[in-house]
Amino acid sequence: MLLPIVAYGDPILRMVCKDIDPDYPNLSGLIEDMWETMYYSNGVGLAAPQVNYDIRLFVIDSTQIFTNLDEDEKDKYPDGPGIKQVFINAHVKELHGEDWTYNEGCLSIPKIREDITRSEEVTLEYLDENFQSFTKTFIGVTARVILHEYDHIDGKLFIDYLKPLKRKLLKGKLDDISRGKINVDYKMSFPK
Repeated sequence: MLLPIVAYGDPILRMVCKDIDPDYPNLSGLIEDMWETMYYSNGVGLAAPQVNYDIRLFVIDSTQIFTNLDEDEKDKYPDGPGIKQVFINAHVKELHGEDWTYNEGCLSIPKIREDITRSEEVTLEYLDENFQSFTKTFIGVTARVILHEYDHIDGKLFIDYLKPLKRKLLKGKLDDISRGKINVDYKMSFPK
């Protein structure tokens, strides 16, 4: 089932989300709906607060990025061909490597893209959809997508990394998104 994407300005996007246990109601259905919603919306990641759930859950499919790159571009990213993964109760253990800049966007903040600087590696402790525990290090574009989605479950947005002047310049566009004055090809829910 397609779920509406929560738009910028909704308080749930600023909440620090809660860990869950295997008894969380209809978790497998929610994960399935998140995959369907993410693909329908042409996203490469989707976090639970973006579909109005205040839980530490996100899904990513960084393979989507690599399928759109030509062969020369693929060589620039050491994490190809990417991964498709569910992350439950994720917690960052360590950030490593050089900081690097990449152009990011967000389904909750449509039609705004900005260059954002993040660490090139992240070590994450998390559970998969079967509640198997993992501690893994991710690199490159995959690490970036994970960090973007991880920010969502910690109540942060990619625009928080922008300098104050740049955010001020985006204020009108952000206000329009909050008011529903935006046309997108997917269903959205707007703040009341």
